[in-house]
Amino acid sequence: MKIQKTYMTKSAEITRKCYLLDANNQILGRIASKAAALLRGKHKASFTPHLDTGDTVIIINADKIRVTGKKMTQKQYQRFTGYPGGQRITKLEDLLKRRPTVVMELAVYRMLPKGPLGDKVRRKLKIYAGDKHPHQAQNPIPLAFSS
Repeated sequence: MKIQKTYMTKSAEITRKCYLLDANNQILGRIASKAAALLRGKHKASFTPHLDTGDTVIIINADKIRVTGKKMTQKQYQRFTGYPGGQRITKLEDLLKRRPTVVMELAVYRMLPKGPLGDKVRRKLKIYAGDKHPHQAQNPIPLAFSS
């Protein structure tokens, strides 16, 4: 009986594409999970867990996302300044008004691995509040979502 070996992709064999996701009227978590899977390369047959096999993802209209339920008023983002009593809590509604790209960025980043591999994958995510982006030269492939 012959044992079949598992194929592992080499760094030189990785091909990359550029995808465009329109977040207009899309649910935050769904678009974030789709972006995380594309960034990681899980949609490819050549996916290898320890390598960055993913593609570049451009997200436009990040300021027009939707959330379900009462998340807009009840969801909170916490950070700590490092000083005593320095805990800062911001509601999703306020953060979306002030810095709309950060909401999408945090949602995607928290779905990616931590450490050096995650840092490498994160650099391929580009998020814009409006519908304009400076990446036309990369010929991004638009992906449609079913509502």
